[in-house]
This record gives sequence, structure tokens and C-alpha cells, in this order.
Amino acid sequence: MVRGMTGFRGSFQLMGLCFGGINKGLALCVAVMSLAVSVPQAHAALQIDITQGNIDPLPIAVVDFLGPGSQERQIGVDVAKVIGADLERSGLFRPLPSASYIERIQDVNVQPRFGDWRVISAQALVTGQTVVEPDGRLKVEFRLWDIYAEQQITGLQFYTTPENWRRVAHIIADAIYERLTGEKGYFDTRIVHVSESGSKGQRVKRLAIMDQDGHNPRMLTNGADLVLTPRFSPSNQEITYLSYYGNRPRVYLLDIETGQQEVVGDFPGMTFAPRFSPDGQKIIMSLQRGGNADIYEMDLRSRQTRRVTNTAAIDTAPSYSPDGRYITFESDRGGSQQIYVMNADGSGAQRISFGTGRYATPVWSPRGDLIAFTKMIKGRFVIGIMKPDGTGERVLTEGYHNEGPTWSPNGRVLMFFRETRGENGGPSLWSVDLTGYNERPVYTPAFASDPAWSPRLN
Repeated sequence: MVRGMTGFRGSFQLMGLCFGGINKGLALCVAVMSLAVSVPQAHAALQIDITQGNIDPLPIAVVDFLGPGSQERQIGVDVAKVIGADLERSGLFRPLPSASYIERIQDVNVQPRFGDWRVISAQALVTGQTVVEPDGRLKVEFRLWDIYAEQQITGLQFYTTPENWRRVAHIIADAIYERLTGEKGYFDTRIVHVSESGSKGQRVKRLAIMDQDGHNPRMLTNGADLVLTPRFSPSNQEITYLSYYGNRPRVYLLDIETGQQEVVGDFPGMTFAPRFSPDGQKIIMSLQRGGNADIYEMDLRSRQTRRVTNTAAIDTAPSYSPDGRYITFESDRGGSQQIYVMNADGSGAQRISFGTGRYATPVWSPRGDLIAFTKMIKGRFVIGIMKPDGTGERVLTEGYHNEGPTWSPNGRVLMFFRETRGENGGPSLWSVDLTGYNERPVYTPAFASDPAWSPRLN
């Protein structure tokens, strides 16, 4: 347990315009597809109410996308798998097994036999096809059907390179999620984390980035120096993190696309938990000076630092509210480790956690309505949430060592790391939604800790 570090331890094109991704290789085009099937346009009756505490997942059929050739058909199978997996992992959808399908979709331009899908209790159906165009581009199109209303809800088509099929699948899953829940999805996002390898006493820690479902992992640092607490910039383009160079802590900026690194802070004392402001113009962090840690803010243009707190206590783990007006942080100024909220200028600090145990790593939700935290109580670690005024505290999950919550960009899911006991134990990534019922492991090729969820890529 390391007290004071992190707590306890391109352009898109719509209707003829084009989106560019963060990475040039991810450039995509999307266009609203005209309805080719002769069914009436209407607002869908199908809608998931995600305001309820315990949600019964919506049965949905995601059929393999069609294709004229073997390459297109294989991509179509893979796209359908990724869409189904994304939706299923959200806990809001229950993809039906393909073996239960009665109708075999032969043409996406033909209205499905709705009765066949009602027999297997499907409420929604996703069909689509993939085609490699003569110029080498991959065209992916899909349709979402409301089985009981017997109408198409939405349909989109995308153009990209064949290598980008997985990202298109995530974007389609986001479109389905948004259409059926009324809220933005979070599948076309990435996770940066600390990848850990080697024996327990000699762990090599490197920054790694991957898709939110664990695919496409790649290393961002070489492991020569210890790295901690990576955090995305609001633009998705940069990461700030802490690294030890010659046993001296430094705050870095890393450009994800170019790999260029820049030292923004080389402070004489310990430095903890740097995090971007909502406008990306500042970094807030905790610096240890004169024997105690206070919160400081650095203007990235002038590189001037401003002291935000000034107490004899340990103030650390700061996180801005989405509007930038407030900061939540952890402090032992009241005699025990608790969560506080203050104005962004450091005034008006108020303690908001009053339950049993020690609270840490508060993180403000992107929606602004909740603060996630870690709490240690009776030798167990829990991940919980509370409102910014401290009311409504709820525990979402607990374990031997859970820590480091990070929010999905729609504020509906948290990712965190869980450490296991023993010589062969280590940290792994998990996600849990706000109901607390939908807890799932996130695959990584090595031990992984300290995740940070990116904003949406598009």
C-alpha cells in the first residue's frame, strides 16, 4: 500500500463529410444509410430504461454480417461477434445464441420475418453486410430492427480500411446502445494502464494502451523506468503520467500518436497522481514539500504552478468536476483519510465522506452526478460511489485489494484493478456498472493496474 500516490497504493464524415480518428490509420467515413426496405419510418417503441437499479437485459439477436466473398464473410462474422460482446458486457443486452435462430438472413435489403424472431423471444435484431470495394475500402453497413414494432430503427454504413473492422464494430455497438438507451455508448474508447511483468519483487512496469475490451494492446514505454498513474487528456491525444528517472519523480506528457514525451515537471519532492483539467490546459497533482503533501495546479502553457491547498495534512488524488468548478480530493486533515470537495481555487473545502473506514482515490463522474472512490474497511477494499454532497453512498464491489476506479465516458461503468494474494498473485482489470450486479474481468496479456478510461474517440 503506497499512501499518498493514488490513495492506498481524423475526421468523421456524416452524410458526405469524413471523420478523422486520433490515429491517421483509424480514419473512417460514416453516412446515414437510406432505408432500402419498404417498412414505415416511425419512432421505435423499443427502449431500455437504464435508470432502474437492477436491469433485465434486453434479448437481442446479432446475426453474422453477410458478404459476397470469403474475406468479407469472415470480417462479417468477426464484426457481429464484437458487437454482440460489447452489448453483452454492458449488462443491458442479452445476445441470443445463433443456434436458436430460425430465419437465416440472406439479404439485408429484405425485411426479416419478424414472427420467427418473436418465437425465440428476440426484441431487437441486428443485420448487416461487409463489402470490399474495388478501391480496397471496406464498406460495413448494418440495420437495427424492432421485432415487435416490425420496423427498422436505424441503419448506418461506414467506409474504412479492412484493418479497421474492429473499430467499426465498436462504433456500431455504440450506435445500437445509444438508439436503445438514449445515452451515448462507450465501446469506441481505449484504456491506458500500467502493464506489469516479472516476479513479484522485481516487477517491470510499462505504460500500455488497448481497446476498452482488451484488444489491440501495445506498449507505450519500455520499462526502463517505473511508471505510475497514467491519465488521458480530454482531447485523447496525450497522456500525463508519473515516472521515476534516477529515483526522481517526474511528470510527463506523452503524445499517443507520435510517441514523443515531454517532462512538464521535475519536482524536488515526491509527486503524486497528475490529472488533466477538463479543458486540457492544466494539470493538477499532489507535491510533497516541507514534509507534507499539498495539491498544486500547473498551467501547461506557462508551466507556472499554483498551490491549491495549504495544510499540514496529506492532500492528494485531486480530480476536477466536469465543469472545472470544483475539485474532489483525499485528505487526512480531519484525523483520518477522507474525501473532500472544494472550489477550484482551493476555498470552501468540505468533507463529504463520513462512513466507517478510510476513503481514497475519489474520481468525479463525467456526468458530474457521482464521485467514485476506494475505501478500506476491516482489511477489505471496496469500490463505491457517492453524490458530490456525500449522500447516497453505495458499494459496488469489494475484494482483497481493489483500487483505482476510472469512469467510462458515459458515466455508467467503472473500471478498476484487483490484486490477488500470494507469491503468484498480481493485479488485473475489472469493470462494474452502477448497478453493482454486472462485474466482469477485462483481459490483458500481463498483470495490469491503474487503468484510465479515454473519452470517446469520435
